[in-house]
Amino acid sequence: MRESQTAVLERGAELHDQLLTEPFETAWAGEARWFVQFLQPDPTAEITITPQVSPDGLAWVEHEALPVTVAGDGLITIPLSDFGHWLRLEVRRSGGTTPPLIRVYLALKE
Repeated sequence: MRESQTAVLERGAELHDQLLTEPFETAWAGEARWFVQFLQPDPTAEITITPQVSPDGLAWVEHEALPVTVAGDGLITIPLSDFGHWLRLEVRRSGGTTPPLIRVYLALKE
């Protein structure tokens, strides 16, 4: 039987300009999927979501997956593979009138 884990890394975080999630150790997992949910949306904001990877949880580089740019509304998902030992997510906002509230999940499978 495969193992899985879902972590809620942000709960109702206010997205002003940039948010970096806490690093999460993922060396055991073979698959990862990010979910970003807009609890208080701002559809006029442009949100750029960039997965980042690290060998040690200290030094970070963007994952090879291209950043995803969306309106600040709904539920967004980003699948990842070949991600190494540590993951975090960078979420940037430009435009819009009100900082959206977001929830960020990381779902992992062996």
